[in-house]
Amino acid sequence: MIHITSFANPRMAQAFVDYMASKNIHLKIKPSQEQAVFELWLEDEQLQPQVQKELDIFLQDPNHPRYLEASWHTGSADTQFQYRNYLTWGYLKEQSGPLTIAVILLSIVVYLWVEMTDAREVLRYLAWPIGDQQTELWRWFSPALVHFSLSHIGFNLALWWFLAGQVERKLGTGKLFTILLVSALFSNWGQSLFSENNFGGLSGVVYALVSYVWLTGERRPESGVSVPRGLMIFSIIWLFFGYFDVLGMHIANAAHTSGLIIGLLMGVWDNRHSFKHQSSR
Repeated sequence: MIHITSFANPRMAQAFVDYMASKNIHLKIKPSQEQAVFELWLEDEQLQPQVQKELDIFLQDPNHPRYLEASWHTGSADTQFQYRNYLTWGYLKEQSGPLTIAVILLSIVVYLWVEMTDAREVLRYLAWPIGDQQTELWRWFSPALVHFSLSHIGFNLALWWFLAGQVERKLGTGKLFTILLVSALFSNWGQSLFSENNFGGLSGVVYALVSYVWLTGERRPESGVSVPRGLMIFSIIWLFFGYFDVLGMHIANAAHTSGLIIGLLMGVWDNRHSFKHQSSR
């Protein structure tokens, strides 16, 4: 067998396979080991020139009606590939790392503690330190693990997994650990100036990750981390609305702003060489 090409889009791969089947040329689809690319293989190597010619035409206009028609006539409900189920524990682990998962699990445990007892009871042990609590060092970071509602923890953990998973896989657990500690400390401190110790949530850290990953992706695309610009814009709009109290909920605006700032500062520092290279051109 000979490898013909690879597609990231499984539907495109199947369309070309169906079209070639209509010409009595049989190709096989094999998911790559990374499960992100679908490889096309040809059994009869003598047919490679013909297949390559048809592939060149296909790539010019893969949405041409003749390919859809071929799928209708030669395709079947039992296609050669299977769409992957992304709602699995295996996929969550694959797209993250031990620290990402540890924070998710710790946050869930603390949230269950809040639900089974009372938020004030949990804050007795995990709230930002005041008075003689300054030596209880975990309190400088632990408010980030405390959430007060299902929507609160769900929103934060979804963004944490998406952003922290990228950082841990591409930049390393050490880098994520540094961002987590620095942003938790800085955003908790910022919110404490307005709420004393009556606050909690991972959103300050999430905002730091949004700005850090966005800047890193813009300055160093080869790093493999990125934030959709739409998410960055949404984060700024959400921050803006929070200050004008139009969302009808209590929002830790200071933690969000502090996190956004510290994330940008860390991003500028880590990508300082990219700025130097640009200025020297």
